[in-house]
Amino acid sequence: MAITKGAKKAIRQSKRKAVMNETRKRAIREAFKGVRNADKADKAAAIKALAAAYKAIDKAAKRGLIKKNTAARRKAKVAKSLKA
Repeated sequence: MAITKGAKKAIRQSKRKAVMNETRKRAIREAFKGVRNADKADKAAAIKALAAAYKAIDKAAKRGLIKKNTAARRKAKVAKSLKA
């Protein structure tokens, strides 16, 4: 258990960051599901789902949740899945 004031604050910050990281991870998963479930015939909906996925991935990379190269790979993978 934390004893010093600074250690207690670090624990509070860590919990807050963990919640935000989980939210961002969930956003990525939901965006991928949206792309997977997007109707291939309906181009507008598919493009909207792809844009949402890109946004979620970019935000996660910007905040340091995933690395830049991982973000690039995931964006390529999600775009490829939409083409197929």
